[in-house]
Amino acid sequence: MNIPENLQYTKDHEWIKVDGNTGTIGISDFAQGELGDIVYVDIAPDLSDMTIGESFGTIEAVKTVSDLYAPVTGKVVEINSKLTDEPQLINTDPYGAGWIIKVELADPSQLNDLLDPAAYKAQLGQ
Repeated sequence: MNIPENLQYTKDHEWIKVDGNTGTIGISDFAQGELGDIVYVDIAPDLSDMTIGESFGTIEAVKTVSDLYAPVTGKVVEINSKLTDEPQLINTDPYGAGWIIKVELADPSQLNDLLDPAAYKAQLGQ
């Protein structure tokens, strides 16, 4: 299982990569593996803001639907439009082409409450 060292994680298996004041968010390799074949990603195209801990969309796999939870509060600056036609990118490249949303951080101190790679591995029992 791939758990990149340059990311931070939530207990709900989202990851965030921060560059300046922008965070790119997706789901972990573990999460996509648990979900199985992803067939649809549902994020409202007019989503403008997200609040830490709240659902900002859903991922539908063959056998289940799972909520996506915001790891931080911020202004949505981009939604990965490739996922509309290629939701399986989350399965094949969860930390690259399978990113889900980009957000401008409202409060960078919220990052302090996320899991580092070691803590995320521990949560997964690794």
